Formats: sequence, C-alpha cells, structure tokens
Amino acid sequence: MDPGVDSPERLGVVTDAANEGDGEALPVAEAGNLFGDHDDEAYMDLPNENATPQDGDLAMEVGMDLEGMEDDDVEADAEAMQIAADELGIEPPRNLTNIPVPSVDSIDEPDNPANSRFKHLRKGAEHVLEKRPHTVAYPNNAGVVYSTSGLTQNQCYEGQISKSSSNPYTPFTSKLDWEIAKWAKLRGPSSTAFTELMAIDGVQEGLNLSFKNTRELNKFIDGKLPGRPPFEHQEILVGGEVCDVYFRDIIACIHALFGDPDFAPYLVVAPERHYTDESKEERMYHDMHAGRWWWSTQQSVGPGATIVPVIISTDKTQLTLFRNKNAYPIYMTIGNIPKEIRRRPSMRAYVLLGYLPTTRLEYVSNHAQKRRMITNLYHACLGRILQPLVSAGKDGVLMSMANGNLHTGDCPRCQESRNHLENFDTNEIPPARDLNTIMTALKSIDHDPDTFLRTCSATRLKPVAHPFWENLPHVDIYRSITPDILHQLYQGVVKHLFSWVISACGAAEIDARCRRLPQNHNVRLFMKGITSLSRLTGQEHDQICRFLLGLIIDIRLPDSLSNVRLLRSVHAILDFLYFAQYPIHTSTTLELLEDSLMRFHDNKTIFCDLGIRENFNIPKLHFSTHYVELIKLFGTTDNFNTQYTERLHIDLAKDAYAATNRKDEFEQMTAWLDRKEKILRHAQYVEWRLAGSPLPELVDWIPPGLDMHRELYLSKFPTARARSFNQLERDYGATFFIIALRRFISLANNPSLATERQLDTSLWNVHFPFQALPVWHMIKFRRTDPVTGQLSTADSIHVRPARHDKQKSHMLPGRFDTALINDGRGKDYGVKGVLHSLFFSVPGTSNSAAAQDTGSGAYV
Repeated sequence: MDPGVDSPERLGVVTDAANEGDGEALPVAEAGNLFGDHDDEAYMDLPNENATPQDGDLAMEVGMDLEGMEDDDVEADAEAMQIAADELGIEPPRNLTNIPVPSVDSIDEPDNPANSRFKHLRKGAEHVLEKRPHTVAYPNNAGVVYSTSGLTQNQCYEGQISKSSSNPYTPFTSKLDWEIAKWAKLRGPSSTAFTELMAIDGVQEGLNLSFKNTRELNKFIDGKLPGRPPFEHQEILVGGEVCDVYFRDIIACIHALFGDPDFAPYLVVAPERHYTDESKEERMYHDMHAGRWWWSTQQSVGPGATIVPVIISTDKTQLTLFRNKNAYPIYMTIGNIPKEIRRRPSMRAYVLLGYLPTTRLEYVSNHAQKRRMITNLYHACLGRILQPLVSAGKDGVLMSMANGNLHTGDCPRCQESRNHLENFDTNEIPPARDLNTIMTALKSIDHDPDTFLRTCSATRLKPVAHPFWENLPHVDIYRSITPDILHQLYQGVVKHLFSWVISACGAAEIDARCRRLPQNHNVRLFMKGITSLSRLTGQEHDQICRFLLGLIIDIRLPDSLSNVRLLRSVHAILDFLYFAQYPIHTSTTLELLEDSLMRFHDNKTIFCDLGIRENFNIPKLHFSTHYVELIKLFGTTDNFNTQYTERLHIDLAKDAYAATNRKDEFEQMTAWLDRKEKILRHAQYVEWRLAGSPLPELVDWIPPGLDMHRELYLSKFPTARARSFNQLERDYGATFFIIALRRFISLANNPSLATERQLDTSLWNVHFPFQALPVWHMIKFRRTDPVTGQLSTADSIHVRPARHDKQKSHMLPGRFDTALINDGRGKDYGVKGVLHSLFFSVPGTSNSAAAQDTGSGAYV
C-alpha cells in the first residue's frame, strides 16, 4: 500500500534546522487536527511502528516527567480557571446563529483613502526604527568642557571619607563590618530586631563590628558617610494650621545626578538631530536631546553652555489603608540621562526632592476658599523648592561630571474652550496659550486685586498669586505639560472607553466572554469578568486592552445597529495608545499616530447613536491632539511617563513610612532615606575600589528600547524524557506526527525530490529505531536588555495535555497555544497562524544523519 495515499494533503514538522541546505527543496506543508481525523490504515504498511516494547522500554512508554520544569504561574493560572469554572459554572455553548462578523477589510475601511494611506505607511514604518540613526550634531559650541578638576567623583568621595587607605571598605573596618551594615539598612529586619540581635552575648564581639546596636550604626552612617543633599524642614502657617514641608537643595540634587559615576558613560550634554538615513528626509525622535526644544533652547543660551533639562513629577500617594495617612512626594531627574536609564528604579536616576504638605484644611468650611488656599499653599511650597533655579537658569553654574569635566549648565496647553474639546482637525490645531498675556495678567495682582480677578477670568486662568513657575527662566509652563500615558490614556481615555463598551454590549456578555478567553503568556485572564472591578490600576487597564478588541469582534448591538463603527473606534483608540508608547518615532510613525486619532473621531458617533454619550468634550481625550507636537519638541512619551515615578512611591514613601514608629513620621522618613542613600553611594564606591579604580568610559550610543531580537530558549532537560508515539497522538493531538516526521526526514535527506509521488515513495525507506521522543511543554522567547545585559522572557508558547492538579482533585485542561509565524508567505499581512501540538527532539540513536542534525522541532 502506498504510504501517502490516505494521508491528509498537508503535513508539517518545523525544526530549527529546516531552513538549512538547498533553498529549492520541496516545502513541507502543515497538518494537524484541523486537517482531518486519525486513520490507523495510514500506518498499516509502515514497518517498526507497532512493535511491542521490550521490558526496558516500559519506562519510555509510560513517560518520565521532570518536576518543576514549568513556571508556577502557568500552573496557578490553570488552577484558577478550573476554580472559576467550579464557582461560576463553565459558560454554556452558544447557539451559533447567523451573526454577521465583520471582515478585517470592513474594519479597516478599505473604501477610505486615508486608511489605505495608513496601511501603506505602516507597512514599512517600523523596520527603520531598529537601525542606528544618522546623527547631525549641533553646529556651534554646546556642552563645552570649561576645565578639568583632575579628580573624578569617586576620587572626591574617597577624599571625604579618608585621606589614604588600602582598605576599600573605609570607614568600615572590614568587609564583614561593611556587609552587615549594608544588610541591616537595605535588607535587614526592623531597627529593634537588629538591636536585639546585636545584644545576644558574643554576637558583636565575635563579629568584631564597629557598632553595637542600631543607634550606633545610625550615628556612624550620619557622621562618616557622605551622601546626597540633606533634607531641610520648614513650617508654613496657613490660617491657624502649621504645615510641614521637607525639601532638598535642587541645585545640589542636580549636581549629584550630573556627577553620579553610574551615569557618566551615558550622559548627554548637547542636542542632536537624528534621521533615518543620510538623505535626512525623515526625522527621528526618542530621547530629549533628539527633540526640537533642546536644539532651539541651545540657541538662546550662551555659546558653550550645557543645558540641563529638569523634569519634575508630583503625585499624592496613600501610605496606609485604614489610618488615612498620605504623602505628597516630589521627584526630580534630568533629561541628560537617557530614558533607558531613567526608567529603571534600581538605577536611582530620580531624586526625592521633598514632601509637600498634605493638609486638608478641615477647619475651613467654605469649599471654594479651601480650594484656593490649598492651591496657593502648593504653589508657595513648590516656588520655595524651585527658587534656586531662577539664578542658575539665568547665570549658569559650573557642574562637574563623574570624570571631572566641568560644564555649565480646560486644556492646560491650548486656547480651545471646554465646549469645543471634541473637535479634531489636523489642519486646525488650536493655538497654544500666549505666555506674555498670561504673565501680564499675573502681574496685575500687585496693583488691583479686582482687576487681577477679571483679567484671569478673561484669559481663562486660575487666579493664583505668584505661581511657582512665574520667574523660572526658559520655562513655558503650558508647553512643559508633557504627555502622560498612565493618567491621560490608561486612567483617562481607556477608562472612558471601557465604560462605553460595557454600556454598549452589556456587563453580563462582556464578563462571559472574558471567561472564555484561552491562556496566553502576555494576557492576564479575568475569570470573574472585568465589569465589577474597581480602582483599576494602569497595569490592569493595560492587561484588559490586550484582549478588548477580541471580546467585541462579533458582538451584537441593540436595535440591530452595525458593530463596524464600534470596532473601528476601539481599534483606533488602541492603535493610538500603542503608537503613543513607541520608544522611538519617525515622521512617518507620527503620521500613523495622528491618523489613528482621526479614525476614532470619524467613527465615534456610534456611542451617540447608542445613547451612551452626548458629546466628547473630555480634556484628556482632547489633549491627545497635542501628542505629535510634544513628541517633536521633547522626545517620546517614555521620557516623562509617570508610571516610573508611581513605582518610586514604594521605595521613597511607603517603605520609608513602614520604617517609622508612626509619630512625626516625615522627619523619620527623611532620615531613613538619607541613610539608605549613603549606604548605596558607599556600595558604589566599594565596587569601584574593588574593580581597580577605573576611569569612566563613555558609551557612544544607547538603543532607545526597540530591540526586537528574540532568542529561542528551551530548558536543558525536556519536561518528559519520553512519550510514545501513541501518547503523542492521543494526548497531544499530533494525529499525523509519524508521517510528518518521515516526510521531513525524507526531504532533508533527498532535497531533490520534485513531486509528491516521489516523496510518498521515499517514505518507505525511513525507519525509526526508537518508539518514543523527549517532549518539552514550553519554549521561551528571551530578549537581552541593551543597558544591563539581563535576560527577560518576552513571550512563550505552551504545549501541554490535560492533567491533574497537584492535589489530584481537579483535571486541568490542556493548553496548546496558537502562534503567528512570519515565514515570508503570509501575503499582505506577512504572518501565518499555526496551532502548536508538540515540541520534541529526535534521539541521537537515529540512523538518519538528517534526523540527528535537526535538533529540536515543533509539530504544528
């Protein structure tokens, strides 16, 4: 019998060696459960298939699993799905009525010329982002080194702690002395617990430490270790209440960041223009120095000056859940540090500048008066903290880098009225607020308060007496309000979009569809739905966005309305959200960003037709119209994303509060943070000494975060050492695996086979000297961080049959992931969808050289 007669038309095995050899080899097509049922007759005449295993092969027939080869999170997700099914019931099968499902082309508006241009632009927009740009340096002197002090920052630090010492841990007496002090302040228990540990007989003497308890250690750190600028404390009397404000000298903080040895290789001191190639036709935007603002501001300062962009972020946070304790930290960083460094909390590129008062002025009964007083208090405190920037911005200050070189260094934006915020026209962007008019209105308070109020009302300005930014040089406060992915998009526009979709589709239907979603590495499952969630974080909004469009792709709307405009609106907002987060932009991708917003406005009337919205006068949605201009000025949005400073609340506010006794907490919090920073700075110095006191080496180029390279990773040992062919067919659904493997080996050995008939005949000569194969249940795709060199898992594919949970109480469903593979034959979209059934490797005992060279493979 011809072994190929009853086999399905297409069978496939994909291996990591499949593309080696002759490029003209007959392609191996795919096969699996989607192409037909298992037929035993297809294997009847093939030898060695049904041989009875010997006694020594019984272990291979049963299979030998290796425990702990898969992530605990995968197991936990599967168990959570089963528990949710037990509690809520599995969603019953739907009656498959003739629901009109819009095609991809109908969603993409093929009749719209603008959308055709959108697809044409996107097709080639991203590939240029992965290349190193063509750089044009600032033509005149910028970032000039005025002199060299002769000492690096580490050498200056060394002079502060000791004149000369061969002990790299100075002022600590030994490595053990230093390591215990470091552990106590960064990883150790509470102060009381550490004191009790030191009080145990023989501990302090046996370790020969230079401190006996927490108090002595704190005194040692405060007196002998230099650190970042200390905190100052001032009291402000507001009515009858005394408000405390803690802050640092902002100029000293800028000195600390500019001269930090960890940042020396990456620091940027002059603006540049980046282009995709030497023709300089398409501009690129990413870090601040590649934006237009730095270039234009450099022209307004003296020749040779170094601009230090100061980035300020404030956000109130809750310290406790029940005692209503709040903190209002203010963070600062500088734009000379690349965004890839600033975004990592572990790099300490942000400085805690201070804590603002959190008073509620409860004794003031008039709410309007209370709001004015709190606003004036905010501006007064911030004005005091930023006051040193006035003279520094006008006259400049000498600032040393770590290598010793010395340098000098409504809509809140436009005039659109609140009743017309829903308007959007790329050709008629509302003009920015006139700063000269604003400043004239603010100065009128010194002459006539009544005129001041009328002037502020006429210019649509909040009547604040002397706002903090009034005298700051080179500052246009309305242009300085930058895009905020977290609060403007995720917690603003996306939050509105969720509520509109739920109103349009129904909460019960949305939750039911959430429970039907399959597991995926990059998708979190909400097994109880999303409509009942409250106080969603930005991360949860991001997780829901990943499957939102899939939830509504075939949804039925009330009154038999077509869902095409709904899909287009959601699709456009998600496109805008993800384009806005690109770590590097070109003129083309900025056009795509603008087109996405236009597509939303073209289709948003669906929410009015459904009675959900009457208008779209939403300030955060309107602010999206300014994203393109602001990215061109200041660089991409990840330069200013408040998600990074939100993370700092844990390290610089919540952890600090947890270390206090809850009395006069801010004084204790600042002292705790000061000591922690001193320990971290000394750790930096010790590492430098142990490395041989090297000089900082400058890094020429830092990729701006768009590294698309992924490395395939398989664990060293398979999940199951052996799975028989019968098990592969029964448990993994690899119905035609044997024929597919034979076809692959035959083609590898004979790439000259030209017809299907010749290939089918050659299968008679393929014999397997084994009855089972090692199997992996997961492969990972890893990426390497370009700055730290650390590996992280970017994605994974799971292939695992149904099994019992660890308690043997539930049967967990199998998981066979679907992947999109770009094999160059996916027509317009360049991808092909395949269902993975099996990851395997061929044992080394095979008598086929091709089989031995295939390495690992996948059956799809």
